Amino acid sequence: MAIPNDSGPKEIVRLITCGSVDDGKSTLIGRLLFDAGAIPTDQIAALPDLDGAPDMSFLVDGLSAEREQGITIDVAYRFFDIGERRFVLADTPGHEQYTRNMVTAASTADLAIVLVDARKGVLTQTRRHSRLLALLGVRKVVLAVNKMDLVEGSRERFDTIVEDYGAFAEQIGLIDVTAIPTCARTGGNVSSADDLMPWYSGPRLMAHLRTVRLAGAATVPMRMTVQGVSRPHADFRGFAGRIVAGAARPGDAVHILPSGVSATIERIVTMDGDLDEAGAGQSVTLTLTPDVDVSRGNLIAAAGAPPEVADQFEAHLVWMSERPLLPGRSYWLKLGAETVGARISDLKHKVNVDTGELLAATTLALNDIGLCTLALDAPVAFEPYAVNRDLGGFILIDRMTNETAGAGMIRFALRRAANIHPQALTVSRTDRAALKRQSPLVLWFTGLSGAGKSTIANRVEQRLLAEGLHSVMLDGDNLRHGLNRDLGFTDADRVENIRRVAEVARLMTDAGLIVLVSFISPFREERRMARERMEAGEFLEVFIDVPLDVAEARDVKGLYAKARAGQLSHFTGIDSPYEAPEAPELRIDAAACSVDEAADRIIALVHTAQAAGRTA
Repeated sequence: MAIPNDSGPKEIVRLITCGSVDDGKSTLIGRLLFDAGAIPTDQIAALPDLDGAPDMSFLVDGLSAEREQGITIDVAYRFFDIGERRFVLADTPGHEQYTRNMVTAASTADLAIVLVDARKGVLTQTRRHSRLLALLGVRKVVLAVNKMDLVEGSRERFDTIVEDYGAFAEQIGLIDVTAIPTCARTGGNVSSADDLMPWYSGPRLMAHLRTVRLAGAATVPMRMTVQGVSRPHADFRGFAGRIVAGAARPGDAVHILPSGVSATIERIVTMDGDLDEAGAGQSVTLTLTPDVDVSRGNLIAAAGAPPEVADQFEAHLVWMSERPLLPGRSYWLKLGAETVGARISDLKHKVNVDTGELLAATTLALNDIGLCTLALDAPVAFEPYAVNRDLGGFILIDRMTNETAGAGMIRFALRRAANIHPQALTVSRTDRAALKRQSPLVLWFTGLSGAGKSTIANRVEQRLLAEGLHSVMLDGDNLRHGLNRDLGFTDADRVENIRRVAEVARLMTDAGLIVLVSFISPFREERRMARERMEAGEFLEVFIDVPLDVAEARDVKGLYAKARAGQLSHFTGIDSPYEAPEAPELRIDAAACSVDEAADRIIALVHTAQAAGRTA
């Protein structure tokens, strides 16, 4: 986001306004912009009498029409100057469903104004926003008790709200709170005194914004996230990115993470020429000596104090999707310029935003806040969010829809991430497969309950045994009597069910076996995850396809009847979805062929895969 600046160098302050709906946020923003001279002349001329105007939200609230139409609202940014400071004000809606927008804005804020309607006091959304401010590292807060004219400027009412909010703020770690009684409609205590509140002797809001001491820039080691490799000609290879902490100078020793390779900064290149030094916030291109391997997503860090590298973390998570969090499901995690696969391995609790109570939870819904552990597919360089927002803040992306599903703040790496290392083994999966004279393979049978998956898979294994091939069958019902007996049939449990089975199947392919997996496995995302666990060409998805009425007619266990009667919940095909494969290696119309005919087609597929494995 470009920050306009036509009045010379100024200190940039990122400010967010938040609070519940109708606390007067838009009116306060309008007053700030007007008093700071940031409203265009033609808008000022249109005002008959600013002090007497009943509402100024039309000046700045370009979101009102979008609200009425139900359009998703993004963060709106306003710019204004007070003294030697240029403010970048993030205007986010107060509605609960738009909490995700507030998280986006607060993640970079230096200072927050929390509005409270003097008549209503501290509400649930006030607490929600304040708790998020604390999680997101915003430590300077102005509590603007607004609409004081509607309580006749009551000092007693102001003191009650300040005491209520102060107790809550201390509980969540917001210890630098300045309370100001305001009347945004008339400008009272925004830039001038208010006759209704002669008892107030503290700073006006604009004076406070002009003079409040912000957190000073700490002396921190250099870190630069690599966003691309620049090679305009054969004699130049540079690494473009943004410095997120510290300063870089030619001659500085650096480490490339996560690889740990060492190098020295040779040049700092920009469009305006080389620099002798570049600091936090600047986007530059570094050349290194020697010419080491660096890729997008890597981190270039000061050699004397590099950050940690890990693949397992504990983190706070704010859920931002209408699709609930499913622990065990694979998401994309974006940290800095790096994107890796990740899953929530354990959801420790979620937070009651009103009381602060920690609640047991198996999932998170829209706007929920929780504490979790994450497991990544590859190690990344990071720092705790409290130390470095850029290297400690991440987003989770839904791999199916590509939407931002959650925003997180890393607390620390799990100790086991540093203490557990893969053990090198002398006997390889290739050796084990060669001993069996076959190639490892997974036949993943998916389809509705009653489609015939296990019956067909059992016949296929009989044929494999007759041919002298080594196999093992993993059946859904059988594993729920042992390995997965602790799991139910909720979406979250189904995800974990398939994750465990995929890990077992992977181990068995390491043993050189042909593994037949017969599970409903209703979600495409988990079947994709299982495929990615296997070596290329070793996963064959077999869709046993029958219409729902045929599956019900074959139901010897009576499960469909129980589900129809409401006696069995989360049953696939009735009240839980089945996502049919989009491109399986083989589709069997089990309503139109016999078990032996289906087995013939699958055995032919196995022969083709075995031939490909021998020539690979």
